[in-house]
Amino acid sequence: MKIKIGITDAHLKSSISILSSVLANEMTFYIKLRKFHWNVSGPSFMELHKLFEAQYTEVEVSIDETAERISKLGGKAIGTMKEFSELTVIKESPNKYPEQKEMLKELVEDHETIIVQLRKDIDTCDEENKDAGTADFLTALMKGHETMAWMLRRYLE
Repeated sequence: MKIKIGITDAHLKSSISILSSVLANEMTFYIKLRKFHWNVSGPSFMELHKLFEAQYTEVEVSIDETAERISKLGGKAIGTMKEFSELTVIKESPNKYPEQKEMLKELVEDHETIIVQLRKDIDTCDEENKDAGTADFLTALMKGHETMAWMLRRYLE
């Protein structure tokens, strides 16, 4: 059934494309948080282990909500590692297991990368696509990443 919510088909496709990239970023970041959660060691082990778990739990919710937003706009959510890796801006580090401080720096940088991309995506959805719902959704997602980055950044000060 054709969706009639006051957004052109072209703008819907654009918003779905943006959300697919967001989904890829969230999924890739989620996997990195899991890796660091599993492999953190050192003096602050338990504290960071729990902090990484809290963050991947929050990102896991955003993954589901992003996929559902794609569906609400009439799209199909991507769902393979190949698709995620083709669309993500998050860099992976296979076979590398950084120390605590490097983990924290890398996660802060990833949050910041996601935040910068989300700012651009919010503007596109709001101004070009006339899709206030997706712009609002992405704004909430960005605010979550800002908070998570702030928490991690505090360990580096």
